[in-house]
Amino acid sequence: MAGLEPLYAWARAAISRPQDALICGVHWELVRHGYRCLGAGDQPGPDERKSELLPTGWEANKEVYTLRYKSTDDARELLLKAIMVEDSMILNVMDRSSKKVADVTLAVADYINPEHLDDFHMVYKNTEELRTRIASGIIAPLGGPTEKAKKEPEAEKKDADLPRDYDPLRVPPRQPAGTRAPSWPSPLSPFAVGGEDLDPFGGRSGGMIVDPLRSGFPQPGIDPSSGIPGRLPPGAVPPGARFDPFGPLGAGRPGPDPDHLPPPGYDDMFM
Repeated sequence: MAGLEPLYAWARAAISRPQDALICGVHWELVRHGYRCLGAGDQPGPDERKSELLPTGWEANKEVYTLRYKSTDDARELLLKAIMVEDSMILNVMDRSSKKVADVTLAVADYINPEHLDDFHMVYKNTEELRTRIASGIIAPLGGPTEKAKKEPEAEKKDADLPRDYDPLRVPPRQPAGTRAPSWPSPLSPFAVGGEDLDPFGGRSGGMIVDPLRSGFPQPGIDPSSGIPGRLPPGAVPPGARFDPFGPLGAGRPGPDPDHLPPPGYDDMFM
């Protein structure tokens, strides 16, 4: 429990009972979660200021410990009352602004060795369990400034990972940063012969896998309704599906068409 040791050494002169040591541990857990002590008692005193130390007279009342805390962001003010009932300590904490109340009961013997009040390294036991009880029984129900503090570094880290010229409204590039598209020659270039060997799937041209309807330059689309009266409803043929039209293709189809007129002299055996 880093930080508790110097606090315990500072308050050692006032610690005479096991419950004093337990209050010292509870106080430090509140400090760890973003609260600072304002003073002892129900009402504020003159010249109060937030402190990580226990206030003067915090152990004066042997039956009830009364301490007031304020969050570092000034959003919450807590009133802590610790009452001893036989061998247990009942912690009652109220948020004065929201009037929320949280209660935790701690068996003093579970966390304090009464015979080692003079030795900080031996006086506390089950410290992780004590932390969990305070966090789940007091901090979680009442909230604390640490919830916001945990999110802020995360957001700052995300912002730091973005480039300096990042613009969320700009359309991202097609290639990831630091990469370059393959330098394929233009299909119009006389030196582009054999270029499809480097592009077998036709990223820029027909490629090595020949599809007469999709090779070369972009061609007009095929009307699947050819050969039937009316038109097919939208979505009848999914985009990219392999589909044979019902009749001859329209005049917009490139390439040879069986309905074209035969060339002159096609039946001349001497040609």
